[in-house]
Amino acid sequence: MVEYRLDATFHALADPTRRGMLAHLAAGEKSIGELAEPFAMSFAGASKHLKVLEGAGLVARRKVGRSYMCALKPTPLAEAEQWLKQWEKFWTVRLDALEAIIAADQKAIRS
Repeated sequence: MVEYRLDATFHALADPTRRGMLAHLAAGEKSIGELAEPFAMSFAGASKHLKVLEGAGLVARRKVGRSYMCALKPTPLAEAEQWLKQWEKFWTVRLDALEAIIAADQKAIRS
């Protein structure tokens, strides 16, 4: 389940407009119109992006009167961060080993 959710999260984050919408939602709940405005897009265009974000579990939408309010749901971002941290550890070890090899080679060249 988490693997599928990671796929959906990274798919949603692959688009700069959706990342921008998430950045706006980090400041608090916004209407669809408020989310569309900075990107000079229609309500329908913004709604399509929001459906992708909702599908990934990154956004919750609720109806307030005649409009919809959207809020950030950070759990999928935390799951993505956790997955990325595993790779950060992997590459840190590898890069530290590479650094040691390069330092040893440079020392041997100077000798």
